Amino acid sequence: MTLSANAQVIDSSELRVVRIAGRALHPTRVFDTYWRFAAARHQIYEDRLTGHAPPWTGDPILAAHRFTNCYRAADRVSQFLITRVCYRGYQGWEEVFFRTLLFKIFNRVSTWQMLTSRLGAITWAGYDFAGYDKILAEALAAGERLYSAAYIVPPPPLGEVRKHRNHLRLLELMMGDRAPDKVAGAGSMAAAFHVLASYPGIGPFLAYQYLIDLNYATGLGFSEMEFIVPGPGARDGIRKCFGRGADGLEAELIRYMADTQEQHFARLGLRFAGLRGRPLQLIDCQNLFCEVDKYARAAHPEVAGISGRTRIKQVYRHDVAPLTAWFPPKWGLNGAVPPAPQVRGRRGHAVQAALFSS
Repeated sequence: MTLSANAQVIDSSELRVVRIAGRALHPTRVFDTYWRFAAARHQIYEDRLTGHAPPWTGDPILAAHRFTNCYRAADRVSQFLITRVCYRGYQGWEEVFFRTLLFKIFNRVSTWQMLTSRLGAITWAGYDFAGYDKILAEALAAGERLYSAAYIVPPPPLGEVRKHRNHLRLLELMMGDRAPDKVAGAGSMAAAFHVLASYPGIGPFLAYQYLIDLNYATGLGFSEMEFIVPGPGARDGIRKCFGRGADGLEAELIRYMADTQEQHFARLGLRFAGLRGRPLQLIDCQNLFCEVDKYARAAHPEVAGISGRTRIKQVYRHDVAPLTAWFPPKWGLNGAVPPAPQVRGRRGHAVQAALFSS
């Protein structure tokens, strides 16, 4: 299924009213585009995964610009995190927590690869501030980027001059404060979120993103349908889909989308089989609002959001690297994965590099 410039939505009068928390909301044209976009973007992912040759879409907007996958866990950076950070190395929760947050603070594969190429296995037990700082400072001096542009990651105010040094201090603070135990011992996803959000420099958006990443590992078992914290991009997309009447109901509307997805795909005659049968979760529906906000800048420029942005900045560039599709084993989506050989950390101890099979 593809979108075209002339067939991006059907008349949204087929769904005149959505009632949420006592409010009657009137979906805009962008509401149906949300579902059509999801079906089209996921079909691109499936076609690429199965080896279909390009072009993967006839939609000029999808072809020209970069949009993330419908499923957050399927994106390249998330796949790297799951397969190369969470499930590679010693599986003690404290170590997985440290590796995951170290990776996600920078959120840049090249930064992780630089650290591992110099340090070997990344471990909290072997962590040394001066050693990490030296590697990162040298890369910065050489003009290399340390951070991804995907998120705005403010430096925590912890007394250092350089941003990366403050983030290393943040990790030290969290580990010394037993944050791994506090997150694992939280009675709910919301409670775990508040643990992360309590640390300096980690606002609500980042705290939720980090929690989703930590939740990929075996140390946590929260459902992705349990709790959602809408980010600024999602709020823009929600405004475009539902108008100003949706303000303050963003979390409820994300849940509405997750709960009614089968109904709307069927209503629009769209094929959407999910991620190996896994339906869209709250985090995925939130991300889709972000992506539809961007898509609507070109498809529905007359529909206003909150930020006032009018163009899509990221241009699509083909990445020749093969896609991976290995997900947290607790989701039950994987076949058996053969073990990788052990590698040696810099202190000579063996580190299990296997990806755990489901």
